[in-house]
Amino acid sequence: MNHTYYIGIITQLNSFFFSSNSISQKMKMPSFLDSLPPRSFFFCFLLLPLLLLLLLLVPSSSSSSSSTSSNNVNKVTMSIYYESLCPFCADFIVNHLVKLFQTNLISIVNLRLVPWGNAWIKPDGTFDCQHGNDECVLNTVEACTIKIYPDVAQHFKFIHCLERLTLENRHNEWFNCFHMTGLSTLPMDCYKSGNGKSIDQKYAKETAQLNPAHRFVPWVVVNNQALQEDYQNFMTYICKAYKGSMKPDACRSLSTRTYYDTKINSFHPVCYVDEAKNLTLLTTNHQIKE
Repeated sequence: MNHTYYIGIITQLNSFFFSSNSISQKMKMPSFLDSLPPRSFFFCFLLLPLLLLLLLLVPSSSSSSSSTSSNNVNKVTMSIYYESLCPFCADFIVNHLVKLFQTNLISIVNLRLVPWGNAWIKPDGTFDCQHGNDECVLNTVEACTIKIYPDVAQHFKFIHCLERLTLENRHNEWFNCFHMTGLSTLPMDCYKSGNGKSIDQKYAKETAQLNPAHRFVPWVVVNNQALQEDYQNFMTYICKAYKGSMKPDACRSLSTRTYYDTKINSFHPVCYVDEAKNLTLLTTNHQIKE
């Protein structure tokens, strides 16, 4: 029952006790009550409904706190391994991953974004990225934004803005995303100070330790399960993995079948690891010949 029902009962009790004068004329009150001063008798009945209301509210607050704690414990961890200028990563973030927020599925998800992808560390400690130096810069800027703004709603809107510009071939306008999202330029201090490089190295190590090893990006992992070619079906995996008592409405309309259930072979747009290495070898050979 909701609290409105109980408040109605309490109101009726007040009305009953406030009209006790007329009632006392019709019925004989117990003798021990006759010894009480009239004012004490009045306040006893005034406090009774207030105490009842207090007892009703305390379990409700406790229950709400318990429910929130349960949701946090049962959250599904989803990690996205990607690189900033891969068009397929950009498409996934802008047109697919954003559905987590549009459907409020984010309420049961611990979303982790790892902007490293198919980059690698050279023997001299510098980085090489699949889509050139611009990608290395933007990977670090996104990593710093995640660090400075750990709230997923904040750093995701910045990354979403930058990746949308990538899709539109306007990634050179990325700095405008700070203004467009209402975030400060603090991540640039992280980038310029060299702290961003440390974050990149941490992401590089995490990506290298994936099991199974990533073969392309975007590489999506839900509760330690790599979705591989079925990454666009991530919402189904989240709903299957969630063990909470009440699943979000978004889960009810999803198909429970996955790529691995149906064994459907189809083209999946991705940026492969081998393509990154081959591109670097071709560039290096071309420079040697010149």
